[in-house]
Amino acid sequence: MSSDNPIEIVGLRKEYGGFVAVDNLNLSVKKNSFTGFLGPNGAGKSTTLKILTHLINASSGEAYINGIDVTKDPKAALTNVGTVVETPEFYPYLTPRETLRYVGQIIGMNTESIKSETDRILEKVKMLEWEDKKLGTFSKGMRQRIAIGQALMNGPSVIILDEPTSGLDPRGQAEMREIMKNLRNDSNNLTVIMSSHVLHEVSDLCDRIALINHGKMIIQDDMSVIEKSSGKRRVTIKVESTPSPLMTHMVEQLDNVVSAERYGNDIEAVVEGDISACVKFFKDISSLNIGAYGVSEEDNLETTYLKLIKESG
Repeated sequence: MSSDNPIEIVGLRKEYGGFVAVDNLNLSVKKNSFTGFLGPNGAGKSTTLKILTHLINASSGEAYINGIDVTKDPKAALTNVGTVVETPEFYPYLTPRETLRYVGQIIGMNTESIKSETDRILEKVKMLEWEDKKLGTFSKGMRQRIAIGQALMNGPSVIILDEPTSGLDPRGQAEMREIMKNLRNDSNNLTVIMSSHVLHEVSDLCDRIALINHGKMIIQDDMSVIEKSSGKRRVTIKVESTPSPLMTHMVEQLDNVVSAERYGNDIEAVVEGDISACVKFFKDISSLNIGAYGVSEEDNLETTYLKLIKESG
């Protein structure tokens, strides 16, 4: 296995009776990258991560972490790995400090290291204010922060996260994204793979993308490459009054516009080309007499994601 890829999955397959959840999957996660693991519900993301963390066994294939096959030697492969997979469970009568101390004792840390790491991690996951409160009184978002803290306790080189913001309210999601962003920015030699359904979250955090559907790999590459792969941008035009068919037709006739349709009180256009084509489109819209008062571009990852999923069947 390549030393540049702390996670390597080769020909991975998982069957449940006659159903194939993961189908000959190959995945490489580059060292020091933050990789977004994407796909629709039932695509095989959680199954893959559960195999990678040895929560379930593969039907066939190989899954390596730091060069060690998880399917053959899970204890050695997961020694330097932090994980948050499925809903985290805690002893409700323990505090965050007690919980991290307990985790440190389980993994064999000495007393001094446990104290210093606990202080550092509680600050990193923004839980110092509640360090001596019982976990049974915490919200899901606060428990999720402690789960991230547990994953960091052994100073891992690899972190595996399965939808870490799932089920959180908007404030909880924003707080969790901030923690993960700080983790990415502050840590050296840390490789993260994170499954998620929230595309703007992936755009904000990740530098690489791996997209699967029906258990098969569709594409894996740098974020910048994947966002440009469709060559198209979806743009929303806000107009003063309900758009008429003539307005929509005028937009559709502009240079580089592939299509234009009315959605409620807006016009949505698909613009083909690079950023200069989009700039020209914005200028052309301002010259049309359609009462446009706002133009915004949607997340280009979403456009590419939907295109690739549709093409993959």
